[in-house]
Amino acid sequence: MSRHARPGYSRPEENTLGVILGKRMRASGVPAGSTAGRAMRQASARGASLGTGYLGIGASVLAGVEAVFGLAVFVSHAAEYPNVMPALAGWVLYLLALSGVVLFIATRGERMPNWLFIAFLAALAGVVALDLFAIWPMGNVGANATASASAGFGLLAALTVRRGRELLAAVGVLGVALILAVLFSTKLSAETIPAQIILVSLAIMPVLLGVYVLRRFQRIVQLELDRVLVQSTVSAPRFAVGMLASEELARLDLAAEELLESVATGRISLPLTPKTASTAASLATELRLHLIEGRRETWLYHAITESEQLGKSVTLADRGSLAGLLSPRQRDGLLAAVWLLVSDRGKATPTVQLTLGPVTAIPDPGSKTITVPLVIATTGVARNRVDPATWDAIGKVGRFMDSTQNSSLRVEIECVVTNPADQ
Repeated sequence: MSRHARPGYSRPEENTLGVILGKRMRASGVPAGSTAGRAMRQASARGASLGTGYLGIGASVLAGVEAVFGLAVFVSHAAEYPNVMPALAGWVLYLLALSGVVLFIATRGERMPNWLFIAFLAALAGVVALDLFAIWPMGNVGANATASASAGFGLLAALTVRRGRELLAAVGVLGVALILAVLFSTKLSAETIPAQIILVSLAIMPVLLGVYVLRRFQRIVQLELDRVLVQSTVSAPRFAVGMLASEELARLDLAAEELLESVATGRISLPLTPKTASTAASLATELRLHLIEGRRETWLYHAITESEQLGKSVTLADRGSLAGLLSPRQRDGLLAAVWLLVSDRGKATPTVQLTLGPVTAIPDPGSKTITVPLVIATTGVARNRVDPATWDAIGKVGRFMDSTQNSSLRVEIECVVTNPADQ
């Protein structure tokens, strides 16, 4: 049955990665003890993403290495400063702030409270101010700035424990401050402009690249987790509740058992109070809905609707619930093929329409198999861009014939499955 056509049906509150689907769901108030509530807390927890801690360590090491290099440059040119004390104070403040933040994150877990982040930004602002004050009379900010240039690298220590937009805003302010300092203190010429460009780039580019790499890494990890969870449905029964609904069903079952036990032991007297009766009715309704849903939806429906990647690109039409007849090998091939098709990133965002049935061929008397027609219709997927692995995956599903429809790929597959009458 088409997942877009069912009246009154509400999609899962979150997908396999705990991503809340739609603003309406986020604003509706999810119970703290529910699966959605736990997923929201886990998704919003800083430092909870897999592997980002290692990126944070690498970023901190990079900031430390650059600090050593900048300090060496400062020491080698200390004699040229009209007054070296402000620049020296800037370096002392920078090293104390950077080492303090790194030590706090290493000992208190992957987190950085707001007060610490504000104090760190204030310290970096003081570093920039002291360094610019020391080199201002020299008339060439780009050639003489040291601690202020390292401040951008210092922000890398907070790369994995603070939001990207906060770091981008901080580095934006730093870039503007350096540009204004250059314009008001440096006489720009063909000889001095390159040093100013290098200074500004050295201050802002590390954070820009760090935020970009971190977001790409998190996206890759999420996609891999999503694919692993979706792939687990290949061994699910023909009809089943979703991956997230299983835990919700267990919670409802436990609540019902506790209510019945309370009545049996006399902790709750009969007749039930209106409030208790309303709670019991709600539990019964939710349990009934979950059980009915488990007899209507196939593994493929849940694999698509609960996946972040597939849910926004794939549409399913399976009125006869025929997807449940596919063998694990056929399911694995179908999911792999669909995943590869929607992962293609050409000029247009690819979409896939899966249509199963109806079964029109009458099986031979005594035949233990039937043929289920399956059509994969795509948009934004050119045939010459299809990966060879996609054809191998489709071949696991059954015999197929491909064609082009509206400049996009269309595949018709004959899936030979076990006759449900023999099951």
